[in-house]
Amino acid sequence: MQPQERAVDREQGKGWKVKAVEVLGSASLKETLRTAAGSFLGISLVAWLTYFFKIPLLAPSFGATAVLIYAACHVPMAQPRNVIGGHIISAAIGVSTFQLFGLTWWSIALGVTFAITAMVFTGTLHPPGGATAFVAVYTGQDFTFVFTPIAVGVTLLVLVALVTNNLGKKRRYPAV
Repeated sequence: MQPQERAVDREQGKGWKVKAVEVLGSASLKETLRTAAGSFLGISLVAWLTYFFKIPLLAPSFGATAVLIYAACHVPMAQPRNVIGGHIISAAIGVSTFQLFGLTWWSIALGVTFAITAMVFTGTLHPPGGATAFVAVYTGQDFTFVFTPIAVGVTLLVLVALVTNNLGKKRRYPAV
């Protein structure tokens, strides 16, 4: 094992052992270019559809999702179930929180907290989902926010990740 790598054993679920390698240094040029291509294509697709067809598909939390699904696609929080489920659950909870309590300092905190709790409970933990819940409350979204931009946008990002992360031999997405 190279000095910049450290193996980490993790227990996940009922008896499943997952061994992840955390790269603390830099990746090869080829892997870095694959990461860059995936990120550029995924975010570009969602942004182009937003601007060209006037379909709201952009959410600030998608930037953080791009980091996970294109650069760290092997981690559990970057898997399709976590990405799509985490965003949709968080969006629904954020919208529900706003609809019930309006915009206050504590409703933003409550929305994010409920989203985190629901993601943990459902096994769909995806950190950018917390930002999705935050945005839903802070910007006063209605339930269409769950479908567009969130469900459609994040599904497109994952579809691009499925293609770009499986082009080479070193990556497999989903990793599990």
